[in-house]
Amino acid sequence: MTLILASASPRRQELLLQIGVSFEVQPADIDETSLAGESPEAYVERLALEKARHIAAKRPGSVVLAADTTVVHNEASGEYVESRILGKPADREEALAMIRMLSGSGHLVQTGIALVDGPGEKVFSQVVTTRVRFRTLALSEIEAYCDTGEGADKAGGYGIQGKGAVLIDGIEGSYSNVVGLPLAETALLLRQANIPIWQ
Repeated sequence: MTLILASASPRRQELLLQIGVSFEVQPADIDETSLAGESPEAYVERLALEKARHIAAKRPGSVVLAADTTVVHNEASGEYVESRILGKPADREEALAMIRMLSGSGHLVQTGIALVDGPGEKVFSQVVTTRVRFRTLALSEIEAYCDTGEGADKAGGYGIQGKGAVLIDGIEGSYSNVVGLPLAETALLLRQANIPIWQ
């Protein structure tokens, strides 16, 4: 059985290779606009499912794994707390604004993972959440980090597995989830489709 990873992310590919999974890569090009009133958790799960189903329709007989990761920052406004989804920054200015927002506070990293087992048309999905705390950063640090360009293609504008590691005070939950693919949960989904790990 061929496993297809419906993602162009080199980080997700590295994580799957880390646990010995054999796979092919076929990115899914879908509309990633969030729906009105959609929660961050529902958003990442829906996108993961849509990506997996999109590629499964093109590759009958394959098992397709897809994922979508977002950073969620909770902002207090009067009596209400609003969850703000931070995707990939559009430019350096947006990256600066994101890191300034995250400085000195906690946020959630949520990844939706989905597996479509083509032959049996079985669908498995899950959302994994990790809490991340940033230390308080000086503006010069924020600017210097954004100048590295590392966060340009990452949700929230930073990468925990690279230079961005120095921004982080601590995490609660799955580290690999923050990188882009929660490995323990992914391995369980793969097992349900009889896809071996550690090969």
